[in-house]
Amino acid sequence: MSGSLRIGIIGGGGWLGGAIAASILDAGLVQPHALSLSYRTEQPNRFEGSFWTTENQELADRSDVIIVSVRPADWPPLAVDASGKLLVSVMAGVRLSQLAEHHNTDRVVRSLPNAAAEVGKSYTPWVASEAVDDRDRFIVRSIFDACGTADEVASEDNIDYLTGLSGSGPAFPALLATAMKNDAIAHGICPDVASRAVTAVLIGAGRLFERRDECPASVVETFLSYRGTTAAAIESMRAAGFEAAIASGLAAALKKSVRMGESS
Repeated sequence: MSGSLRIGIIGGGGWLGGAIAASILDAGLVQPHALSLSYRTEQPNRFEGSFWTTENQELADRSDVIIVSVRPADWPPLAVDASGKLLVSVMAGVRLSQLAEHHNTDRVVRSLPNAAAEVGKSYTPWVASEAVDDRDRFIVRSIFDACGTADEVASEDNIDYLTGLSGSGPAFPALLATAMKNDAIAHGICPDVASRAVTAVLIGAGRLFERRDECPASVVETFLSYRGTTAAAIESMRAAGFEAAIASGLAAALKKSVRMGESS
């Protein structure tokens, strides 16, 4: 594929666009000379041999696959004709029908990588329009597998929900880590020690889940069955509304995701 595929990333000078570019180059999915990237003001000093431009239509004309990586609020004035091209959006909220009409192509994909794309650990759900064929799907899977793992989901409703769940990337673990660290400091633990302890807990848990492919609910039940300190903590957190707070947060994220699409 890398011998003929040409990919363009609108917003390639940004954080997520740059992370995707680095991932697909490292995976050999595309060669540097076949990668085009756009930027706003100052050209980044990276991806030697790739084509940089401030003209998004020029990027589109040079590409077979166009990845749109801009903030949803900046998308409406993006006048790019992608006729005959496969267009992949990584924007939250913007729907397939909007993308197809705005960019004059019926081959559109809506996806949502997260911040872990920077380290090749993003989880990316995606959904495709009816005109997207098997070869297009292979390309999309290859792009997002290079960034981590990915699933084609059944509907845009799934993407709307996962925008708040997996699209959050490290945000929710960071929120948990902050609460744990602050509590440790309040109990007299040195901030550096508290930080190392919390980070080790989160990293260790992630690696165990990845290696064992174990159901999280089974892990919780295992610790509850021990009837030790962790069980006491879990029961107290649940009684304080831990699970209800998570559900409330995800509901708010879903509502925001849908609203963003309506306002684009």
